[in-house]
Amino acid sequence: MQILILGGNGFVGRAIVEDALAHGAEVASFSRGKSGTPLPAQVTELIGDRETGDYEALRTGEWDAVVDLSGYRTRDVDQAMDVLGDRVGRYVFVSSHAVYVRDLPAGTDETAPRREPMRDAEVLTNETYGPCKVACEDDVVERYGDRATIIRPGRVTGPGDTASTVLYWVRRGAAGGRVALPTKPEQPLQFIDSRDVGRLAVQLITDARSGGYNAVGPFSTIAELIETSADLAGRTVELVPVPRDAAPARFPLMEPESEWGERRRNPAKARGAGMSVTPLRQTIADLVAWDHDRGTPDLDFGFTPEQEAKLLASI
Repeated sequence: MQILILGGNGFVGRAIVEDALAHGAEVASFSRGKSGTPLPAQVTELIGDRETGDYEALRTGEWDAVVDLSGYRTRDVDQAMDVLGDRVGRYVFVSSHAVYVRDLPAGTDETAPRREPMRDAEVLTNETYGPCKVACEDDVVERYGDRATIIRPGRVTGPGDTASTVLYWVRRGAAGGRVALPTKPEQPLQFIDSRDVGRLAVQLITDARSGGYNAVGPFSTIAELIETSADLAGRTVELVPVPRDAAPARFPLMEPESEWGERRRNPAKARGAGMSVTPLRQTIADLVAWDHDRGTPDLDFGFTPEQEAKLLASI
C-alpha cells in the first residue's frame, strides 16, 4: 500500500506516518520541509508549498490514498485535488470537531449539524476555522464521492504536542500543592492521543471506508487531568476554585459551560472502524517523558508561579 501524506512532518502527521510504516505501507510526505521533526529514513520526502501553489513534486506518481493534514481553506484542497486527480485511490481529509455547530448536547455523533461553510478567510480564528473546514469537507466529498473519507479529531495530545494547552495543566499537576482552577473540577475533556488518530487513518485506508468519523478519546475531566499528572509525579494536589475572571481571557482549556457537550461526543463509529483507545494516564505519562527529553521549554500562557501564589493568597 502506498500512502501520500500532505503535511506529514507535523504532530498528527508524524503519528500517521509511523503507523503506516509499522503496517508495511510505503509512505511519501509532501511539505515545505522547513518545520517539524525529521521523518524516518524510509519516507520519501517531496518538497512543495501549498501557500504558493507549488505542487510540482506531485505532478507524477500514484498512491492508494492521500491523507490531507494541511488543508484549511478550499483553495488548498481544490488545488491538491486538481493536481492529484485519479492518481490517488482514496482522499482522506483530516478535518476537525470544530465543523459542528456549537452548544450541542452530550452524545452527538457524526450526524450532528455542521456550521455554515466558508470558502475562504484571511485569518483562521475560532469563528472561521470550523466553517472553512466544512467547505473543505464538502469539496472533497463532491470530487471523490465514496472514495472520500473525513476524520474529525477532537483535541489531540500526546508525545509531540508542543502547544501549551494540555502541558500547562500536566506540568501544574506534577508540581503538586494548591492549584488555582478557574473552572469547575468536573469540566469535561475528551482528548484523543495522536497515535490513535494515526491508527484510525491507516485502518480506514486499509478497509476502504468512506464517510465521516469522530476521532475522539475517552471521557475525562480537568480534575482527572491534573490529579493524574500529580499522581504520576508522586505528588498530591488541592484544587482551589477561583473566579473565571481572575485568569486571563486566553487560558488553557477554559471553555464556557454551554459548550461542554462538545467534550462528550460519541466515538462509537470510529472505534467500530478500528480506532485504538489509549488510556489518559498513558497519554499523560508519554507526554511528560517527551516533554522532559526536549528540556521542558517555557510555555506561552497560563499562570506564572508568582501570579498563582498571589491569587491563592487572596482567597
